Amino acid sequence: MNITATPFDLRLRHTFTISRGSRDIEPCILTEFEHEGIVGYGEAAPSARYGETTDTVIAFLRRVDLRRFNDPFDLDTILAYVGGLAPGNTAAKASVDLALHDWIGRRLGQPLWRLWGFDGTKRLQTSFTIGIDSLPLIEKKVREAEPYNILKVKVGVPNDEEIIRTIRKVTDKLIRVDANEGWSTKEAARDKILWLEEQGVEFVEQPLPAAMNRDMPWLRAQVHIPLIADESVMVLSDIPGLRDAFDGINIKLMKSTGLREGLRMVHAAQAMGMKVMLGCMIESSIAISAAAQLSPVADYADLDGNILTTNDPFSGVRVEEGALVLNYAPGLGVERR
Repeated sequence: MNITATPFDLRLRHTFTISRGSRDIEPCILTEFEHEGIVGYGEAAPSARYGETTDTVIAFLRRVDLRRFNDPFDLDTILAYVGGLAPGNTAAKASVDLALHDWIGRRLGQPLWRLWGFDGTKRLQTSFTIGIDSLPLIEKKVREAEPYNILKVKVGVPNDEEIIRTIRKVTDKLIRVDANEGWSTKEAARDKILWLEEQGVEFVEQPLPAAMNRDMPWLRAQVHIPLIADESVMVLSDIPGLRDAFDGINIKLMKSTGLREGLRMVHAAQAMGMKVMLGCMIESSIAISAAAQLSPVADYADLDGNILTTNDPFSGVRVEEGALVLNYAPGLGVERR
């Protein structure tokens, strides 16, 4: 068994800005797991927020030696080995997890959602992300997002209200807001969210920095719309401590180390009465299609990372009338373009 890694630069349709910075190119690493003549595809989308870069992913994957294993179906053993190589490196670990899951699906000739017993006909609406920008460009982006029924708006800057007002001039579509840890005090977050409620916002994602989790129960009690954890939650063990702080969690495969942990997180969150959102970084159709395999059992989706690019090297899950459409192709359901 062997795994290879190839860096690839995803080009963005527009400069993508959140409260932490901007970029026009988003590097990812495409992985291939080959065994018995079958190739499974994976992807790492490293984020500086979590201490990863292209170089750290490549360095980590060079340490992964799958030749010590004989059976790719032995996921618990293999992924425990990968997880124990070094702390962190969650996107790098996710790339191995995705490639193994894709290989298993291809080996069995079935999509993952079907192997898990999910209803693949369920079509979960995905939001389309509007990054922070000048007001004229924000208006342009909203008009370009006409095929999507839900907008996810990045805020966390001084002119948050101007951004929302600009969007509301163009559309009355459902809006979800993501502050990306951009509000620095619980009082400021409360005031922002109460105003956003008046604008018809459905929920707010990560209003405060993850280091301020202890302030979230207070904030949650002050507002009337759901609060969803993103940067505050990475893996399964993070969820119990957030039960009183948030109404739901955003599962991103690049944080969770992949599908195996992601599926555990779905079950744990739902057992505690929390909503489940599927999110993403800027990713190709490999990682987006992987996350979409979980969409039949999720409440919300923000799986548009591939749509924000111009040079996606793979095809996979489609979006029709704003909804994710799973296919019957094996594994992750992806093919090279």
